[in-house]
Amino acid sequence: MFITLEGMDGSGKTTVIQRLKKDLEAQGYSVVLTREPGGLEICEKIRSILLDKDDNKIESWTEALLFIAARKEHLEKLIKPELEKGNIVISDRFLDSTSAYQGGARNLGVERIQSLQEEILGNCLPNLTLYFKLSFEEAEKRISKRLEDKNRLDEETQLFKEKVKEAFEKIVIQNPERVKVVDASLDENGVYESSIKIIREELSKWKK
Repeated sequence: MFITLEGMDGSGKTTVIQRLKKDLEAQGYSVVLTREPGGLEICEKIRSILLDKDDNKIESWTEALLFIAARKEHLEKLIKPELEKGNIVISDRFLDSTSAYQGGARNLGVERIQSLQEEILGNCLPNLTLYFKLSFEEAEKRISKRLEDKNRLDEETQLFKEKVKEAFEKIVIQNPERVKVVDASLDENGVYESSIKIIREELSKWKK
């Protein structure tokens, strides 16, 4: 089963992902955690370019295509092989982030980016996507507490981040079977419990 976690920066995805792995492994599943961009050495190198806060002048299409190129490597060389072994793969971000950030906030077009990704990535969509829904104000409050971990996208404008949120919520509406909403305004335990409940429900269907 392929599970992805999506949401605005500061929504708390990364905080719960290790707990999800531990819980599922306790139930007897083999779980692989990964992230985007990342997961492989070449993808981590692309990540360092994309998120470098000292380089804020990357052209929008260059940015989008680098994300998608890293994703293609990640999919073919890590995600698909692990799924073929029967493992659960949980990725912190996947194709919906590029649709929201570059398609929506960079004004390249959500549908246009979605179509491009479908052409390049094929039909390997996540079985389940958790969208961590949080207000812009709360996300900014959480990001402001970070010291060394801020990246280039964390430092984008309010308008950019509002467009990201709007695009994500459009994706949620378009994909009700795949994308499930988690109330990320809850405390860490609340977010975790909501997330693992949805995953368990989907796993019960997946095993049938």
